Amino acid sequence: MNRHGPLAGRRQSVDTRSAAWVAPTGTPGLPLEVAATRDGVDPAEWARTHLDTVTGWLHRHGAVLFRGFGVGLDGFGDVVHALAGSPEAYVERSSPRTALGHHLYTATDHPADQPIPPHNENSYQLRFPGRLVFGCLTPARTGGATPLADTRRVLGRLDPALVAAFARRGVLYQRNYGDGIGMSWQDAFQTRDKAAVTAYCAARRVDVEWKPDGGLRTTQVRPALAVHPATGERVWFNHAAFFHVSARPPALRDALLAQFDERDLPSHSCYGDGRPIEPAVMEELHHAYAAELVAPAWRAGDVLLVDNLLTAHGREPFTGERRVVVGMAQPLDWDEVSA
Repeated sequence: MNRHGPLAGRRQSVDTRSAAWVAPTGTPGLPLEVAATRDGVDPAEWARTHLDTVTGWLHRHGAVLFRGFGVGLDGFGDVVHALAGSPEAYVERSSPRTALGHHLYTATDHPADQPIPPHNENSYQLRFPGRLVFGCLTPARTGGATPLADTRRVLGRLDPALVAAFARRGVLYQRNYGDGIGMSWQDAFQTRDKAAVTAYCAARRVDVEWKPDGGLRTTQVRPALAVHPATGERVWFNHAAFFHVSARPPALRDALLAQFDERDLPSHSCYGDGRPIEPAVMEELHHAYAAELVAPAWRAGDVLLVDNLLTAHGREPFTGERRVVVGMAQPLDWDEVSA
């Protein structure tokens, strides 16, 4: 792998000791947009030297957009390592992705005409990434942004009684694999060995039920809120809205409910005690995310660093070719962040 991306030859002679050679542009917000203040700055080399600066930006704003560095696939892995450390493998999957090698993936292979609701990566798992690094190789012709929502602000929009109920009860996630809709268990767990899946789930507090037809149902209870391990801030960190059938586009939701009862839906969420989440509560959750979403358009060569606890992300529908890649790193588990 070319460690310095497509512009490496021009950049190698540039000293990256000055923190001022990469600086915010425009009005600070989500994400914080930064760019080089002089030609020839290699983003990976600069980030390795000034990681404390990057981390400060990230903790304040929740995401940092590095713009104008022309990072391609060859240099993306080096940028991921510099910004977030060694990327982790994607397991217990909920989105189709293509592996690109070295634990780098396409951001999603989900159909282009369907939106992906905002979520915090793998919050339904016992272990999840603390940082995400996205890279735009080719922006879509229309749409295709990666919307972001500050989970501190999402939490602040929710009724305190709602928050207290979720803090007390948690969230139960239910998934069904093998019904011809959604992911198969073989794809989700990256194995064809049922015993390996059962062992994986047992080690990660996931209950399994193998169906007579060879399908799989899993359930797991996780907290709904987390405390950021570095900033101490309380955040709304879960897949309650994402996995709930109400998050699907109306036509798809109606089709799913016509075909399955709630127990057999490809994915669904409820309170941790198994009771349904009230429609009014789901409406409030969806509204809180929607009110906080910002959706900067991608440009080729962009790199977006996301704090996975502070910021939820999604994907807009799009037309044309869209190539966005991702590395997920700095793993945490719920014991480290429980509120």
